[in-house]
Amino acid sequence: MEHHRIEILNNLLSQIEENIPNKALKNDAISKATIGWQLDHSLKVINSVVKTMQTSNPSSYKNNFKFLGHIFLGLGYFPRGKARAPKYVKPPENIIREDLVKQLNEAKNNIKIIESLDQNAYFKHPLFGNINKSRVIKFLKTHTHHHLKIVNDILKQ
Repeated sequence: MEHHRIEILNNLLSQIEENIPNKALKNDAISKATIGWQLDHSLKVINSVVKTMQTSNPSSYKNNFKFLGHIFLGLGYFPRGKARAPKYVKPPENIIREDLVKQLNEAKNNIKIIESLDQNAYFKHPLFGNINKSRVIKFLKTHTHHHLKIVNDILKQ
């Protein structure tokens, strides 16, 4: 089951990779950010989440997952324009192709690491509370898919 969910994340990474050549495209009616911003942010989230989980202390995990998290992860959907990216996952002003490729390769490796994490390895989400291994793939899938939908809407214009 978990391996199948990892494959879904790999598929989303392939979509990110396919869109790197479109990094400069933008449509203010869809988003004030470029496609490159969407890709860079998605990769930063994957990489920072896995790194945080690797260094977390599973014995200090508390299940404080919020109602909002249950709703959005249950739906597999995040509304647009409601949340702001924390500073550490905000893309730089100038998004460079090589940086995207480097982060993409790092994300491919990090996704493989998820399976070996302790069940209570976790990261603290600013709105949803603690997200442990049992919820992390669903979170990363929903978050990445959210940004790829924005990318696809920009490309449709």
